[in-house]
Amino acid sequence: MIDNKAQHHTLVTQILVAGGGMAGVIAAIAAARNNAHVILCQNRSVLGGNASSEVRMHILGACVRGKILETEARETGILEEIMLECAVRNPQFSASMLDLILYEKCRAEPNLTLMLNTTIVGVTVEDNHIRTAYATRESTEDAFAIQADIFIDCTGDGRLGYEAGALFTTGREAQDEFNEDSATQHRDPYRLGSSLLFTARDMGKPMPYIPPTWVKKFSEEDLQFRLHNAWEYGYWWIEFGGIYDTIKDNEMIRDELLAVLLGVWDHIKNSGHHPESENWALDWFGFLPGKRESRRFIGQHTLTQNDIEQAVDFEDAVAYGGWSMDTHPPQGIEAANQQPCNQPYTPYIYGIPLRCMISKNIPNLFFAGRNISATHIAFSSTRVMATCSVIGQGIGTFAAVALARGKDLEHAWQDKALIHETQQRLLAQGAFIPGKKADRQDHVQCARVTASSEQEEGKAINVIDGFTRSVHGEKGVRPELTEPGTHRWMSQPDDEHPWLELAWSEPVPVQQVSLTLDTGLHRHLTLTHQASLQKRMVWEAQPETLKEFIVYAEQEGVLREIAHVHNNYQRHLTFPLQQAMVSRLRVEVISTNGLDHARIVDISVQ
Repeated sequence: MIDNKAQHHTLVTQILVAGGGMAGVIAAIAAARNNAHVILCQNRSVLGGNASSEVRMHILGACVRGKILETEARETGILEEIMLECAVRNPQFSASMLDLILYEKCRAEPNLTLMLNTTIVGVTVEDNHIRTAYATRESTEDAFAIQADIFIDCTGDGRLGYEAGALFTTGREAQDEFNEDSATQHRDPYRLGSSLLFTARDMGKPMPYIPPTWVKKFSEEDLQFRLHNAWEYGYWWIEFGGIYDTIKDNEMIRDELLAVLLGVWDHIKNSGHHPESENWALDWFGFLPGKRESRRFIGQHTLTQNDIEQAVDFEDAVAYGGWSMDTHPPQGIEAANQQPCNQPYTPYIYGIPLRCMISKNIPNLFFAGRNISATHIAFSSTRVMATCSVIGQGIGTFAAVALARGKDLEHAWQDKALIHETQQRLLAQGAFIPGKKADRQDHVQCARVTASSEQEEGKAINVIDGFTRSVHGEKGVRPELTEPGTHRWMSQPDDEHPWLELAWSEPVPVQQVSLTLDTGLHRHLTLTHQASLQKRMVWEAQPETLKEFIVYAEQEGVLREIAHVHNNYQRHLTFPLQQAMVSRLRVEVISTNGLDHARIVDISVQ
């Protein structure tokens, strides 16, 4: 409880999002784009959390599984929009450019108020509902009382929910608690540790390194299970703190991590085992630990190892994951005789239910990110930032829809019609949910779809089938949950003037047309400073994407241009029409960003 409330600036909004990491940024943007008024509080001066310039971890999720799954697993929606923007505007791989893009995305939303350097420090709870959150901003010596209908905790550590008395857990569950064979035999308080990263450069001349006196010392034997022969981007296995309290001991953990990081670099530069490092020098290293694990809230459902291994078909799925169950020894680098991680993959990408994002005891407390309701083993897969991002879009969209429909939050998470509407909004706005496809209006289903040409595996009719990526089932999404296929139109390579058309025998009402384009979802796309990962990406406009095209609509027998798009690199585009009766829609392709034929994945007409 905070005293002297009269001294606080009172702010009133519909949704407060606490925490400006990737989950929080995307939750706030999603809610704002779905017409909710949102305040986003971030306790740092930049957005992005572990992806920001303060930590510099690349954003990964199910996308790593391109060689394991036939299904295109890369996350889309708002995260894809951000990564495509970064790939075009940030060819130099600058960490600060991602900070800027996230800042711009938030500032561009008229329904979103961004408050940087603002920390949630307390709440008022009445009748098991949060009524007000209290925040401080030391940079301006201000304090705020923020009233909202819904509070979304994306702080990672769960600070807002903790202040509210939300049920949570920490540490590792015993095997018999959730029947998880990968869990430890007995419950313990241990967690995944934290890391500090570095970047280094070849300076073209000898670069001596004089370490501080307090660095840790490492031999080749100490690092026998930890690969360290590439130096441009540090090592996730510089990890420490899992046997401590990663919240209360965070300052000590930071100090130890600095000693470890600089000691590893001392070994590389001065041990004599790596003479080829002579010209290399550190040019940045972090002071903010990249934290993996702390509190996990208890929600209306706790996601388990069995849920994700079986890819349970949750009726209320609003997000998905696909990272391995990536557990580390809690001792981190001090476990010198153990492998630094165990990473078994699940058979399929898996859905994440809304119920994991809703507090069990505080109905208007939602959460997204690494603090969702999951066991330690399930969390070891859901904790990565691309997965946290799509969870953010899922819960942000649900919150906005629930408010718009005036739903009682005690029971909104059980409302099947509300969940279905949320899922359809997510699909319409570029997201993906395994086993779910977009509903089609009758006038879309009855459209006659033709094209100037088509490939056998890329029929024109695919653009109205409701799927927005290549899906193959056997090794990807569970085969009984989807329809295998490429789910896109592809013109013939020798078609010099490709076009695609939807036509109706009688005019139909159209308010907007949305296109989903191909952005190479089989590849990685993330800001990274790791050379081996950079080589696996196209870090510019994706070659499959249409660069220039014209959209026409036929009204009263006249074909009118409604959009002429130049220099496009985005995946999902929407073109509004004033209420119009349309008998034909046509997309004429002028150029791609490099591919020898045109591709369109989906056309939606509303």
